[in-house]
Amino acid sequence: MSVSKAKVVTIRPLESYNKMSDADIVQRGTAVVTGLTGNSNFTSLPVDLAALTAAISSLSALIAEALDGGKKALAQKNKQRETVVKMLRLLGRYVEVNCDGDMAKFTSSGFTPASTTKVPAAPLPLPVIQSVYQGAISGELVIQIQSISKALSYEIHYGVQVNGGPPASVTSKVVAKTRPPIGFQGLMPGTVYAFQVRAQGKLGFTDWTDWTTCMVT
Repeated sequence: MSVSKAKVVTIRPLESYNKMSDADIVQRGTAVVTGLTGNSNFTSLPVDLAALTAAISSLSALIAEALDGGKKALAQKNKQRETVVKMLRLLGRYVEVNCDGDMAKFTSSGFTPASTTKVPAAPLPLPVIQSVYQGAISGELVIQIQSISKALSYEIHYGVQVNGGPPASVTSKVVAKTRPPIGFQGLMPGTVYAFQVRAQGKLGFTDWTDWTTCMVT
């Protein structure tokens, strides 16, 4: 009878280094040096900890020198930052592979584990019609819609306003983005048109906006 092996969970280090401040890089590096020094869980490190310590000290000094905004000092600081980050990435991969999916062993290294929690998709907010205005040519109206993050597309309904109320019939237009503003040509001068918009996201469409009107010149 065969015995199935338990699946080892991969624990990955948090590596958003490009979003970290210089001070955060120094703090992360220092924590890793502290965690890995004499750590019996990780004995064949791909980076010498003394070299990492020296690189972090150099980065700290260059951060102070770059405070005056000098281009040379900034360039040196950025180059040293890349050196420290490269060392941390190598060590992070080593810890990931050699921690055997054990969270206690992983965190003993000084690295922070990346979150494995997936953020569920959220409904989109209702779009906003910022303005409807005359276009560059006669018979044209232009609609400006506020862009919504994570919207897949926008559907616009428009038609002739009837007695101050909604259109009796509408035409639909779907656009993938709101920039540049969307133009509608061939409309009847002297006529009031009404517009409404809804956005589509991963969970479907939002509600329709209220009607926004404008007369064509």
